[in-house]
Amino acid sequence: MADTTADQGGMKKTLSLWNFFTIGFGAIIGTGWVLQVGDWMVVGGGPVPAMIAFLIGAIFLVPIGAVFGELTAAIPISGGIVEYVDRTFGRVPSYITGWFLALGNGILCPWEAIAISTLLSDMFGTIPGLEWLHAFELYEILGAKVYLFPTLISLGFAAYVIFLNFRGASSAAKLQAFLTKALLCGMLLAMGISIFTGSPANALADGQVFSQVSGAGGGVAATGADNIFGGILSVLLLTPFFYAGFDTIPQQAEEAAEGLNWNKFGKIISLALLASGGFYMVCIYSFGTILPWQTFVESPVPALACLKDINFIFYLIMLCIATLGPMGPMNSFYGATSRIMLAMGRKGQLPEKFAEVDPKSGAPKLACIVLAAIALVGPFMGKNMLIPLTKVSALAFIFSCTMVALACFKMRFSEPDLPRPYKVPGGKFGIALAIAAGLIIIALIVLPITAESLDLTGWIIVLGWLALGLVLMFVTNARAKAKA
Repeated sequence: MADTTADQGGMKKTLSLWNFFTIGFGAIIGTGWVLQVGDWMVVGGGPVPAMIAFLIGAIFLVPIGAVFGELTAAIPISGGIVEYVDRTFGRVPSYITGWFLALGNGILCPWEAIAISTLLSDMFGTIPGLEWLHAFELYEILGAKVYLFPTLISLGFAAYVIFLNFRGASSAAKLQAFLTKALLCGMLLAMGISIFTGSPANALADGQVFSQVSGAGGGVAATGADNIFGGILSVLLLTPFFYAGFDTIPQQAEEAAEGLNWNKFGKIISLALLASGGFYMVCIYSFGTILPWQTFVESPVPALACLKDINFIFYLIMLCIATLGPMGPMNSFYGATSRIMLAMGRKGQLPEKFAEVDPKSGAPKLACIVLAAIALVGPFMGKNMLIPLTKVSALAFIFSCTMVALACFKMRFSEPDLPRPYKVPGGKFGIALAIAAGLIIIALIVLPITAESLDLTGWIIVLGWLALGLVLMFVTNARAKAKA
């Protein structure tokens, strides 16, 4: 692997196609499949509607992934989203796109840190001999208790991810490859248990693929849909959040190894999406057939609870994998968000300090410091603090993806001679499908169609973030003019 420095900005060229795949796949999968597979079944009214929803979600996003592949292969720079939209629609739309993507991606760093502390306190803390994990309560915030030792351990995990990212993309990529293998082992374990102890009939309720449940997840979850179509739609609205992460691949394209096959790179993004969709579907089927699914979803974290009853050793293995899992998305989103901030700094959309990179590691210095502060705050916030941000993150992510699709379409006319090592299958029609998919998902999230649509709290967060971004943009512009 080459270890040279990029001509622009000092970024180090070290990432292979496999590195890019594990960065995207690990960012998408994370540990949500362990923590929330039961919620997907409840919301959808069964494993079958949930599986269909994740399949549709992957199909919807594949054209968007192909758009990212075309633009990144043609313009392989860090934080390329900012550049693509700037070249086609101008400075302000570019800033808004980058700013919202920074929200959608960056907020997942503390979110994953919270997931680690939650697993440590709620799951490890119930194992005999480990009760000390929740022996010292610090405080309670929004109904969630924050304990000392899980918080300290979670801070240690976050600090390790931060340390690797300060060392550069190559070090972070090695962690991602290890975590990807661990997640696959966890899925193989669930599949094996399903095959030997479960039955496909457990995925049905009295022979029906759709059934409403209430009082699930310890009495807090219920199916809001009235039929299978409504169940599929309700889960479909959640899928952008759980597919968010494939955009971490193009964000670090500037650090690709010398001689990388850019045609194959363009296909890696769609491959990561399809692999993740298959992973989710196998996950839902495996856990949905171990026990009758309505029985399975009665526990707060059913994927772990059912294994605890079947085999305690399997339970411990899956619990360890689930606890390590959040490091994958945290690692990927940390790297991707820092590159977005780097690109915005280069464009003068953020203070010029954001454009500086470490001469030794090639890591964006100020962006990494800002994200370190955000990630380290996470464990102190409690598990209920960031729940409303799930839908906001999905909206911010899909909005940015749709803007990239629009930029790709316009660039086919404005820059027809731009070398494109990889092109979207179907040409302009394929790009139009990506635009349509993005607009449909945005409409489903913002319109009050189901209980999973964006609520008042979500709108307050979105508008507040937009207002903060516009203020920061005006301040940055004013300082730039004063210097000129």
